[in-house]
Amino acid sequence: MTLPYQYPEHLRHTLETLPSAPGVYIFYGTDQSFPLYIGKSVNIRSRVMSHFRTQSEAKLLHMTTRIGFHKTIGEIGALLLESQLIKNQSPLFNKRLRVARKLCSLRITDETTQFVFSNETDFTHAQDLFGLFKTKHAAIDQIRELADEQKLCYGTLGLEKLSAGRACFRFSLGKCGGACCGKETKDAHQQRLREALESTRIRSWPYAGRIAIEERSEDQTEYHILNNWLYLGTATSLESGKAIVTPATYFDRDSYKILCRHVFTRDGLNIVELD
Repeated sequence: MTLPYQYPEHLRHTLETLPSAPGVYIFYGTDQSFPLYIGKSVNIRSRVMSHFRTQSEAKLLHMTTRIGFHKTIGEIGALLLESQLIKNQSPLFNKRLRVARKLCSLRITDETTQFVFSNETDFTHAQDLFGLFKTKHAAIDQIRELADEQKLCYGTLGLEKLSAGRACFRFSLGKCGGACCGKETKDAHQQRLREALESTRIRSWPYAGRIAIEERSEDQTEYHILNNWLYLGTATSLESGKAIVTPATYFDRDSYKILCRHVFTRDGLNIVELD
């Protein structure tokens, strides 16, 4: 049932408590220990106000009784903290950033293409792995689409069985380059596949162990501690950061994307190796 939108007058007073600063904000319902929604922004107050003006969020606003927040030094801290809190607390209205401990990827060699999973393969030190998919079905859908664009062979990709010495059906339709029947070598086929997926190649963790990412704002400094793409926590000094140890780990798709998009592409960031 869709609720008609009404301005949340019962939350108007909470705007006075929200800072115009980076960080994470949390919508709570009647159960103050269980969040309804967690978000992040470089300006918490402005972002929360935008929720108040969004008709599609009438149900969330109707259920909310309080809005809390955690300030951070900057955007990196807000991104990492939001991802961690959503995984740990599973808010009702957050669909993305939920923990996915079994991701699917493609391992491409000169001869074969295999679907591999993060609970069986070490994605943190990837070798010839491409793409991060939440399910094997999602991976297959993207590979089928790519095969149609690039005239790749379903049989060579492992998507269907090949009869010995016979071309696949898609070859007769002009939709396969012929890796199944010798018109194209497997090496050439696999190289075309790699090139088409190069932008999705999984990077290996480039450090010996834990790192601290320094983030500054005026007279404040925070150190975000990570290891093997997993965010461990934030400290106010390197010494306290060194005390943060790595828990039982899994490959964190969201921390990986945050680092690749927002951290390792920035110039001038100070990254300290702790191990």
